[in-house]
Amino acid sequence: MNDTTSTAMTKTDRPALTPAFNRRWVLADRPTGREVRESDFALDTQPIPGLRDGEFLVRTLYLSVAPVMRQYMLQGGAGERPLQFGEVMRGRGVGVVVASRNPRFAPGEFVQGKLGWQEYSVSDGSPYFMMYKIEQRIAPLSTGIGVLGVTGFTSYLGLMHIGQLQRGDRVLVSGAAGGVGSSVAQIAKHHGASRVVGIAGSAEKCRMLVERLGYDAAIDYRREDLQTRLGELLPEGFDVMFDNVGGETLDTALLHLRMDARVVLCGRISEYLGDEEQPYALRNYQRLHKRYASLRGFFIYRLESMFPQAERAMAEMIHAGALTHAEDVLEGLERMPEALIRLYSGANRGKQLVRVDPQAETYRHHNPWMTV
Repeated sequence: MNDTTSTAMTKTDRPALTPAFNRRWVLADRPTGREVRESDFALDTQPIPGLRDGEFLVRTLYLSVAPVMRQYMLQGGAGERPLQFGEVMRGRGVGVVVASRNPRFAPGEFVQGKLGWQEYSVSDGSPYFMMYKIEQRIAPLSTGIGVLGVTGFTSYLGLMHIGQLQRGDRVLVSGAAGGVGSSVAQIAKHHGASRVVGIAGSAEKCRMLVERLGYDAAIDYRREDLQTRLGELLPEGFDVMFDNVGGETLDTALLHLRMDARVVLCGRISEYLGDEEQPYALRNYQRLHKRYASLRGFFIYRLESMFPQAERAMAEMIHAGALTHAEDVLEGLERMPEALIRLYSGANRGKQLVRVDPQAETYRHHNPWMTV
């Protein structure tokens, strides 16, 4: 996304500094045994409560969606309990602190964390909210929930720390056009990978991977035979696989392991819409033994101490022109259910975001909440 927002703000454009009401999406139904629908959510308006000592109020600028959200609606997921009917839908976002009774968070500071699907949120800064200040000003604020946020940290740390990328490695990425996968090729190439192949779900996505996101080649799994194309594009197999999909895609890829290959289990979006009681059973796992290969999962928040390292490294890559990012931005809080449905259907082109505040990028230049 280009940062082309005008820096000028008229008096009528400026937000109310002390809002009274909050619009929010709450859970209305559970998608048990079916896909997520817009009717699973309800949009309501509630008064904003007064702040207690230690709390601060955040105005939401951007929100993101993630595959795990359907799990939140059902049995929990990512260590969270299931949402109850009438509760605000969980989600990470970027916001600006507009009022505070917490000495660690001052009005005017930009943060990314658990904001929920709402215009305003109250936090006490405790570990549960995972609030991180956004210090960089190289890229748009939206990157705080994308390439320079937890999504990007997942790409960087999953590849470099969990996958132990080595110079000359051949890399395979499933779900390559998503928020995480869209950064992996550029990081891999920057650190010396010899070849990076992506798997995506349309010809348009495959073109984007090769033309914009640093992939050497791409496979359209909907139109092409994955087994055949992997043999053609990676005839000697891969050293590292960054897997965002799981299921049959992962199973087929296991037939193409090189000796000492590392498979990074980041996500399994192909299974999120399936039978939770009977997940896909890998048939080709025995190939791990034959190739002295490893299959390792990870949970990004257990690597929190490494986030500053990842932010610095990736910001430097952006500054050097070595890292571009793809964002698919919808406008307005009203479109949050649509954004999640687009993610599950594969309609997104890059990290799926919603811009909740139309003036979001303007606040970087004219921040009415900034304290002196």
